[in-house]
Amino acid sequence: MTKKIVVVFILNFTSYLLNGQVAGCTDVLAKNYNPLDTVNDESCRYKPKAIKPKFSVVLDKLLLETSGLIFWNGLLWTHNDDTDTHLYALDTLSGVVGKKIQLNRVTNRDWEEITQDSVYMYIGDFGNNYKGNRKDQKILRIEKQSLLLSQPKIDTIAFQYPKQTDFSLQRSNRTNFDCEAMIVYKDSLYLFTKEWKSKKTSLFSIPKVPGNYFPNYKKTLNIKGLITGATNFKNQKLIVLCGYSKKLKPFLYLLYDFKDNDFFSGNRRKIKIKLPFHQIESITTNNGLHYYLTNENFTRKPIVSNPQKLHVFDLSFLLKPYLNSLKK
Repeated sequence: MTKKIVVVFILNFTSYLLNGQVAGCTDVLAKNYNPLDTVNDESCRYKPKAIKPKFSVVLDKLLLETSGLIFWNGLLWTHNDDTDTHLYALDTLSGVVGKKIQLNRVTNRDWEEITQDSVYMYIGDFGNNYKGNRKDQKILRIEKQSLLLSQPKIDTIAFQYPKQTDFSLQRSNRTNFDCEAMIVYKDSLYLFTKEWKSKKTSLFSIPKVPGNYFPNYKKTLNIKGLITGATNFKNQKLIVLCGYSKKLKPFLYLLYDFKDNDFFSGNRRKIKIKLPFHQIESITTNNGLHYYLTNENFTRKPIVSNPQKLHVFDLSFLLKPYLNSLKK
């Protein structure tokens, strides 16, 4: 050991003996993991990683623009991102559409995300990439029990970004006030922006009850990509985002072991997906270890032809150590 390493080790060990708390990297999969560290200080660093899906299946042409995904009642539920006002329930293995439910008296200007709690589904009609000047962003709240009765009860949560003051027309895919990712966490909805210029994502919170709001800005993370979907596993302090680069190189972004609702305060790990030119749009999980993702149709003949698909990923080797640590 060098003198520097010995000194650091002695200081850490002494601190542990004195107060039982040592700040550092607590993730066993990180390059700088230290078994003496007991408090996560956001310092974990990781080797680059790229993964492939366990399997993929082509989806029905009804879902050319699949854009959100949740797991509920043993099925995957999705929707399209333009005009279509149906919800579709899919088999988790085949991707076959088993149910199709019309949502009446609503419009789909740009549905980009769906999330849920125990009572409601929430659909985010907040896509804003076309001209960047929307003032009518909203989230549809749908009572789950009413869906089972085929009589959907829907109300609205409306909002505008507090930081957006310029509503002049912009060129497509230029605004930082676009959004395609949302989760429910305790008593609030959390929005992860899709920032075309900065390639960052900003976190906003909004009450999950009907009303008109200016979301509360939380924090910005330099994610170096475009965020298109989000899912969280119960209240295990685990969120997985999906997205892609401007060159359509998809990725996952893991957020876990964070403090309270400061989702960017814990471990942050970007994982590349080996599916070039796939416009990954949505993500969900049923157990925190296995994840379902969909991509919308992307065709640029004669070079690229990637139809809409459902993909299944096993992230056990990345997340099982963390989830197991919560049981101790």
